[in-house]
Amino acid sequence: MPETGVYLVLFPGNMAVMQTASPAPAEPVLRTDAAPAPAPAPASAPATTPAAPVIHASPPRPSYIPPFGLRTVIGCLGMLLAVHVAGFNEHVTEIGLSDIRGAMHIGHDEGTWLIAIYEAFNIAAMAFTPWFYMTFSIYRFSIFVTAVMALLSIPAPFMPDVTSLCILRGFQGLAAGCLPPVLMTVMLKYLPPEIRVFGIGGYAMSATFGPNLGLPLEAFWFEDAGWHWLYWEIIPLAALSIAMMAYGLPKDPVHLERFEKFNWFGILVGLPAICSLVIVLYQGDRLDWFRSPVITNLAFWGGAAFIVFVINEAFHPSPYFRIQYWKSRNIQASLLSLVGILAICALMADIPATYLAAVRGYRPIQTAPISLVVALPQLIMLPLIAAICNSRRVDCRYVLAGGMLCLAAAAWLGTWLTPDWVRDNFYPLQILQVFGQPMTVIPTLMLATLAMGPADGPFISGMVNMLKGLANAVAFALFAALSRRREQYHSTMLLDHHGTHGLALQGTGDPISGQLSVTSPDAAHVARNSLQVFHTYVHEQALVLALNDIYYVLIWVCLGYAVLNLFLPHRVFPPRPPSPAAPVR
Repeated sequence: MPETGVYLVLFPGNMAVMQTASPAPAEPVLRTDAAPAPAPAPASAPATTPAAPVIHASPPRPSYIPPFGLRTVIGCLGMLLAVHVAGFNEHVTEIGLSDIRGAMHIGHDEGTWLIAIYEAFNIAAMAFTPWFYMTFSIYRFSIFVTAVMALLSIPAPFMPDVTSLCILRGFQGLAAGCLPPVLMTVMLKYLPPEIRVFGIGGYAMSATFGPNLGLPLEAFWFEDAGWHWLYWEIIPLAALSIAMMAYGLPKDPVHLERFEKFNWFGILVGLPAICSLVIVLYQGDRLDWFRSPVITNLAFWGGAAFIVFVINEAFHPSPYFRIQYWKSRNIQASLLSLVGILAICALMADIPATYLAAVRGYRPIQTAPISLVVALPQLIMLPLIAAICNSRRVDCRYVLAGGMLCLAAAAWLGTWLTPDWVRDNFYPLQILQVFGQPMTVIPTLMLATLAMGPADGPFISGMVNMLKGLANAVAFALFAALSRRREQYHSTMLLDHHGTHGLALQGTGDPISGQLSVTSPDAAHVARNSLQVFHTYVHEQALVLALNDIYYVLIWVCLGYAVLNLFLPHRVFPPRPPSPAAPVR
């Protein structure tokens, strides 16, 4: 009686187990379509010998990428929600800083370190994330870092001092910074080619829609619930995103063998280098740049370590960055354009908030409609611009140039800023940004990601996201430096004009003192109040003139980017699935 044998047959990409009832000595024969036919049995073989089963191998396809459907959509949306949760968590300290300072009995200078340290670790994490999610799998890594980010929010309001809170926020920034690179890879990997541009548009939401929506939501939450709940609000949203990712994301395999070539030197040098440079950008203006030994040391040692990191990445067999990509014309143009575009968008968001708070005395909740005017319409504009760029008849470079012209027009309208402006005066500028931001960000991401092959996606993702974070840091540093220095210049000029023309105006009297004289019989008290009011007027006028100068600079920067992006990058076409009639190569 024949024995029952179990035979294991391996395919390229999958595995099959076959159970037969053939004699024990017989073995199955594995044959692909390209293999030759088996040789005929010799004549001496018994006629009763059963023929060996023939197994045809299926085409190699990663088994962890399922067919696109509702489940994959839910997983991608969960990933997108997790990235937005990380963006909301980024602004909590900025919104509630005044109350946090009061609760911890710290000054403004100490409070700024909470923001700087979080941003430093957040940006640094983006550079190294692709290596880790390729090692531990996208599915496991995404769920893990989202859970860590949410769990670290629980003890945040109970930290005893600012040092412990800074350390906690540093680890939280490290976890939150891991999510945006994963989102880009998920959108490019799991979406079909014909809708991949819409995935790029979904990722663009984290750069345009998310920041504009995060600040208003945080402001509403801060006014109604208090600063403690600013940290806790992300917990239910993070739990929902984890559930969606656990259900929908494909369970790709783990590749722990990559640790055999782990780039220890790169992460030990690169992480502190990037953190140091980001802290320089966030704290440089407050500490007066290189007049401060802290900024000088961080800039020197951080810059030297970053140079060593770049050299190591160029020659290491398992790099975090592929420096060779910068030889590509599209990579150079698109990544540099991305930094400039996101910095422009951040500056245009900072100017109205700064003006309304400093000149008009608005609270964060009162400035929220300014951001909402930009955020909410982008739920329609982002898919619309993605659909336009997904047409092969549309050159995304022209869409990019049109978006830069919209931003230039918004900056031109901003040059009419006066101390009499209120919130409603900014709405035309914001409407132009509704069109300009998605028209610039989506084509730039297309030029950066679609010019390379699928295997290059993780490395491009790390570069794009790190530069996206650096763009925000650069925008913060530029706005702080330009606004302060131009305000000092205009304040000096206004006081000089006042002193020069004061003698000629003596006959007209002092209108400020005239109005305040009826409030108190004490002449010295009236004089002090008059001087204070005069200095307030000078400060407001100087700040308005400084913001006007920034708007003028943005006009020419936008026009320059519009012209350069018409010629520097090569045109890319939206991806399409291979034709069935095309030969398989």
